[in-house]
Amino acid sequence: MMKYLQNLGKSLMLPVSVLPAAAILMGIGNAIDSGGGNFLSAFLISAGSAILNFIPILFAVGVAIGMTKSKDGPAALSGLVGYLVVTTVLSTGNVANILQIEVESVNLAFENIENVFVGIISGLVAAALYNRYSHVRLPDALAFFSGKRLVPILTAAAMAAISLILLLVWPVVYTGLVTFGEAISGLGAIGAGLYGFFNRILIPTGLHHALNNVFWFDLAGINDIGKFWSGEGTLGVTGMYQAGFFPIMMFGLPAAALAMYHTAKTKRKKQTASLLMAVAFASFLTGVTEPLEFSFMFLAPALYVVHAVLTGLSLFIAATFSWTAGFSFSAGLVDFVLSAGLPLANQPFMLIVQGLVFAVIYYFLFRFLIVKFNFKTPGREDDDEGEEVVDTEANQATSGKDKYAVMAEQIYDGLGGDGNVRSVDNCATRLRLEVEDMDKVDQKKIKDTGVPGVNVVGKHNVQVIVGTQVQAVADEVHKLRKND
Repeated sequence: MMKYLQNLGKSLMLPVSVLPAAAILMGIGNAIDSGGGNFLSAFLISAGSAILNFIPILFAVGVAIGMTKSKDGPAALSGLVGYLVVTTVLSTGNVANILQIEVESVNLAFENIENVFVGIISGLVAAALYNRYSHVRLPDALAFFSGKRLVPILTAAAMAAISLILLLVWPVVYTGLVTFGEAISGLGAIGAGLYGFFNRILIPTGLHHALNNVFWFDLAGINDIGKFWSGEGTLGVTGMYQAGFFPIMMFGLPAAALAMYHTAKTKRKKQTASLLMAVAFASFLTGVTEPLEFSFMFLAPALYVVHAVLTGLSLFIAATFSWTAGFSFSAGLVDFVLSAGLPLANQPFMLIVQGLVFAVIYYFLFRFLIVKFNFKTPGREDDDEGEEVVDTEANQATSGKDKYAVMAEQIYDGLGGDGNVRSVDNCATRLRLEVEDMDKVDQKKIKDTGVPGVNVVGKHNVQVIVGTQVQAVADEVHKLRKND
């Protein structure tokens, strides 16, 4: 079950990674809008809206691809087919037809059937059917529909059946989600703070994506991201579930990285600096925090809880003073610059001031706690007898190979090689691997490559936290596998 949830979390990152395109288009469009509008700004804004308006379809396609073993095109087509079946059958007009009632009497839930939740369900069903039936061979008379061609047909049938279930269940589910969202949003700044806390706490499981969908997208009527970028929300309110992340990702976490560097052992400072500098820069520039968070999440869980509390506090403060900014991907400098000029950005530069304060808090609090409780943050791990830190760059120079190829070779060797590695996959920052025997995995050898961390998530599943260059390492690992 944990592997399934981890795969779902990874799959949700694919559609989310498309959103920066909308941010760039709408950010530039709004930046050049003189107030009365012009051709270029209208063109760019409408182009960005084209992405935001079809986010549920992106999730249907992205999840379908991400949850299949072969990441094949027919799986994506099946996810789209499933989504179109549900949203057409359960459109307000069709529901009125099916139930033989007036359109005005149809439950409001069906006006919001085109949502991320339905997109995810469609993708999951399509992926499950693809994994099970994409190799089925039908009798000669029906041979044309064998294999991959069979999957969209089965998906359409399955989603038609699910539509009947949703006809009864969706109004109840929708009402519950709206109630939950309204309860949190009704708490104002406190609700934003609670959301920020649980957002960070759930990251180790990957389930933070489910929570994000309630507040960031149009799942329960909040749609904080969509409304902020379209300018259809309320100034000082819309963006409250995004703004508080900027001080943390741009300033707080990089300051925590500096504290970890300053408390590292002298002989490990060089290696620690190369790791923390890279992940801190990624956090500041793009808002990609997982490499940095995973570098201490399991080494010092108590520190991570402190980080979650501070994140909640940041969202609470920003919401209290109605300082708002937004992001389409994550709360880094790129999204901050793009969103600062939008109509619903309210005193966004106060988030910079808040961020500087949080940088001081993070640095001194992390440094105090690390030293006080001797937390084994990067560079402070216990020395092993006969320990030898592998210099990847030196190996690169000796072998003449690309540094990612050298890193991949050592990681693959640490995993046990072909005899132990069942499958290799990756998300935005992590290698996701399935192994035959976890006892054959040499975590020390893997960590000696300089990766932020190794996370064992089940009896046969392990993740190697690499960072934003994970794709390059994953490609090299695939080259090493004899059965790929």
